Amino acid sequence: MRDYILLYINGEEQRITAAQAFQPASDYLRLDLGKCGTKVVCAEGDCGACSVMIGRLDGSGEKLDYVPVNSCIQYLYQLDCSHLITVEGLKIEGQLNPVQQSMVDHNGAQCGYCTPGFVIAMCGLANDLKCPSSNGTADCQKLGREKFASGQKLTEELVKDSLTGNLCRCTGYEAIINAGMAMDIERFKPFASLYNEAEIIANLKAHASQELLLEVDGCKAFNPTSLASANRFLADNEKVVIVSGGTDVSVNMNKRGLAPKAIMSTSALPGLDDLSLVETPEGRVMSIGARVTLRQLERAIKDLVPEFYDILWVYGSPQIRHAGTLAGNIANGSPIADSPPFLFVMDAEVEVTGLDGVRRIAMADFYTGYKTLSLKKDELITRIFLPLPKAEEILRLYKVSRRQHLDISAFTAAIRITVKDNKIAAARVIFGGVGPVVKSVPEVEKALLGKPHELATYEAAGKVAREVIAPITDVRASRDYRLALAENIMTKFFYESAAEDKERSLVCR
Repeated sequence: MRDYILLYINGEEQRITAAQAFQPASDYLRLDLGKCGTKVVCAEGDCGACSVMIGRLDGSGEKLDYVPVNSCIQYLYQLDCSHLITVEGLKIEGQLNPVQQSMVDHNGAQCGYCTPGFVIAMCGLANDLKCPSSNGTADCQKLGREKFASGQKLTEELVKDSLTGNLCRCTGYEAIINAGMAMDIERFKPFASLYNEAEIIANLKAHASQELLLEVDGCKAFNPTSLASANRFLADNEKVVIVSGGTDVSVNMNKRGLAPKAIMSTSALPGLDDLSLVETPEGRVMSIGARVTLRQLERAIKDLVPEFYDILWVYGSPQIRHAGTLAGNIANGSPIADSPPFLFVMDAEVEVTGLDGVRRIAMADFYTGYKTLSLKKDELITRIFLPLPKAEEILRLYKVSRRQHLDISAFTAAIRITVKDNKIAAARVIFGGVGPVVKSVPEVEKALLGKPHELATYEAAGKVAREVIAPITDVRASRDYRLALAENIMTKFFYESAAEDKERSLVCR
């Protein structure tokens, strides 16, 4: 059992004791190490000024996969056995690297406060193109397999996507985007070549098999290396906060005074990063480990379920999606969470593991009230089994928020319909943001079943939806607005599905 965190920062080994471990990585970098290139503005993962690269051992244990994350909401106990690269660690033999040079050449900074975060995000994109990994986007995977011709520029879309999580108040984005598109990918050196990675990997592997327990002033943080140890820790301690990506928990610690006495990280648990597609007699099912990041899931599901890919794309910034997990989004229990409506409508199951073994819980039974889960004290989520839509089914997912990216939902919906001979043969309707939990709306489903697949049917179902839900007014939306959304979403679904049917008919002619 170890009592210190092993962390590399810009190639230098750090052994961090419990007295230092209960703080965000951004504070450790700035206050303890004096690496002030990493800036802190929002302290909740929204602005990207604190972005750093995190390298973790991949599934083979023979190389490090690097992704950009927000260091303000990555606490040190989460980062054990990883390599962190800050903006100070990007230089090549004392000179600006090609990304930094492009920012200079295209006037990509004025005050410069946000600049380190933009540089880190663009370096993450460049590294992913040179060394495609399981953490990259599908587009990076495709482009990374193609050798860049000398002087070839990146697409504006790809650069913009990589910079979604970075905010700038004074420069204006055009100059920054131009700098990203002009990056000399051929000259960019992957992170693996900047440091003695063989030595780093060997040391990380040697430590990764040891469980980590940090204790100070009545607080403890535990990184188990087996599910049995995790279950025992949950059973023996009260009100344990389980942390995977920490994209919500850490915000509450920074902004709302959350100070858990017992924290358990899933970062060292084996088998939880598995992602596979299973063929069953009922159809294809995606098996998603509890530590699979939203970015990894996004890449895997892009061509399988484009509707859910779009929801993941607006879920949060790349830095958030590189850290956050589907299991964490489920466990958070929020009625406005982005992923549960899809999981509900597809009748997904959540696998949980405890001292008594493994069991599956249907998503419909997983929430017992507002942010309360049907888990025993010693249990944690280990996997999600997600059935995929069949070819004959019509699926639509909706998220209504005040802005497209980086915003919480006011209302969510998932609608899944099967039409035969222009009659609705099967219907599932799920709403979020209209009650204490994400919920199915059986009255609306009943109003659809057996009826013609036509506008009047969905208009009538929308009126039923308005009558049977009882949303509240809060900071995100008013009760009346949510009632209108619930009614209108049914009509929107019909128009979209009718347009798709027409397009399919034209293609088949």
